[in-house]
Amino acid sequence: MRGARAGLMQTKRLGTQGPDITRVGLGTWAIGGPYEFGWGPIDDDDSIAAIRHAIESGVNWIDTAPVYGLGHSEEITGLAVKPWKAGHEVFIFTKCGRNYYGPSAGISSDLRPATIRRECDESLGRLGVERIDLLQFHWPDPTTGTAIEDSWGTMAELIDEGKVRWGGVSNFDIPLLERCEAIRHVDSLQPPLNLINRAARDDVIPWCLEHGTGVIAYAPMASGLLTGKFDLRGAEALAPDDWRRRSPNFQEPDLSRNLRLVERLRPVASRLETSLAALAVAWTLAVPGVTGAPVGAKRREHVDGWIGAGDLHLTEQDLGEIELAISETRE
Repeated sequence: MRGARAGLMQTKRLGTQGPDITRVGLGTWAIGGPYEFGWGPIDDDDSIAAIRHAIESGVNWIDTAPVYGLGHSEEITGLAVKPWKAGHEVFIFTKCGRNYYGPSAGISSDLRPATIRRECDESLGRLGVERIDLLQFHWPDPTTGTAIEDSWGTMAELIDEGKVRWGGVSNFDIPLLERCEAIRHVDSLQPPLNLINRAARDDVIPWCLEHGTGVIAYAPMASGLLTGKFDLRGAEALAPDDWRRRSPNFQEPDLSRNLRLVERLRPVASRLETSLAALAVAWTLAVPGVTGAPVGAKRREHVDGWIGAGDLHLTEQDLGEIELAISETRE
């Protein structure tokens, strides 16, 4: 029955003041549809089915953003969560600060206070909710000359006004985090983290752990590379408008090196009787300081490929074997 929920998944508190979230959430970048950073063709009915399947399987948070499909991802998310009470049965996380200025200018960052307020109101409308559970600055703003103190001060005002419940940032470095923290506590950080891109575990994640800031690590499957679904011809089969065609990770020489890592991980996944996708996500979740990870899905079956990661415990032996695979294939 639509709206039913499966048994509860393992949860973890987002920082010191945030909600208890399941270790995996649903990321909705891929369901935004065609735009500068789209993932090829989508079917809205499939997207809604994937979101609802994730929630029915126990996931209690959805991560989206206005720039994903230029508002389309938020609209689809709003439709998909209607059978549940937003903010209670399922949390809605979105972002602000990435703006589309037309085909010639492309997408750029803008964290001016007026822009933040406008985007917040637009997101509330597209999502069909009265309050955003977690609003995040999508990227730093290096172009408008806006002091981060002014931007983060606006976030604090939106929280005080009841339009936003918790405030977070994405892709911020430690100096920016510290400047925000001096204004108001940073509830969460969303950095990239996966077996290919591990930088965050050595800098911003330890900072978050020390300061009580939650971490929701994005791209735990490296945009699909770690699912085991790609081979050397995989990038060539991507849709012409799939942004991954432009990514170095999907081009030589990085592609072959990444695929060697995937092959080295197959025996580990097999021994643990899990999928490569779930293993990759579980590694991300095992990093100290990580609260959860948004994982993408365009169809129901994609959810089934990683849904078990939130309850998959990796032992020190497992983690050691994975680190050995990394060291042997990163040369």
